[in-house]
Amino acid sequence: MFIELILVGIFIGTMSGFFGIGGGIILVPLLMAIGVDIKSAIGISIVQMVFSSVFGSYLNYKKGSLDVVMVTTIGIGGFIGALLSGVITSNISEMSLEIIFLSFASFALLRLFFKIKKQKRQKEVNRILLLTIGIPLGAISMAIGVGGSIVLVPILVGFLHVPLKKAISAGLFFVIFSSVAGFISHIKTGPIDYESGITIGLASLVGVYNGVHLKDRVNVTLQRRLLILFYLLIVLYLSWRIF
Repeated sequence: MFIELILVGIFIGTMSGFFGIGGGIILVPLLMAIGVDIKSAIGISIVQMVFSSVFGSYLNYKKGSLDVVMVTTIGIGGFIGALLSGVITSNISEMSLEIIFLSFASFALLRLFFKIKKQKRQKEVNRILLLTIGIPLGAISMAIGVGGSIVLVPILVGFLHVPLKKAISAGLFFVIFSSVAGFISHIKTGPIDYESGITIGLASLVGVYNGVHLKDRVNVTLQRRLLILFYLLIVLYLSWRIF
């Protein structure tokens, strides 16, 4: 099982760095597929996201593609919201969590079929609004073990006119806030498989390094097509489990 966790970590890390996601949207269904119940998978995913989001954001910052000031405001909101995630997870049935997760994955898939028009100028947005966006996003996303960037990235690109690659970097940085707060919250409400989470998290660092560097070498069209494929597989698998 140890080797499997290492391979899963490298794969998830690569996806995280390449697509600017926390990795949970792929990791949770993958763990469920190998027999882990969804609540345990959520805990493992949150531990892994702490590793991948911190390292990936560091690499993006070095490359100059990270707007720290803008995302910090949203991130603080995400941190506040994610502190409630453990309570939400512990009080919802596994079936309900799977349905919520399916909804997130379906949204992530559908939004990729709508081409977002790129704008020349990035909008200046009130920080109170950014904080308000972060709170519910952090609470709901961490309750199901995903970082929230699958919702945040289209908001940044579609409404705030942030360039896609810059938005991807911002999405991964947001996950730092939400995953740390989510980790704190889930510790208080239930047991976490630290060994599996840390193993996957450390292995994911190798993948994150490769994914972040690969992101800047691949055109957006191919990046979008690959992400559609992954989300489609996740939606089909979850639909099969639930229905």
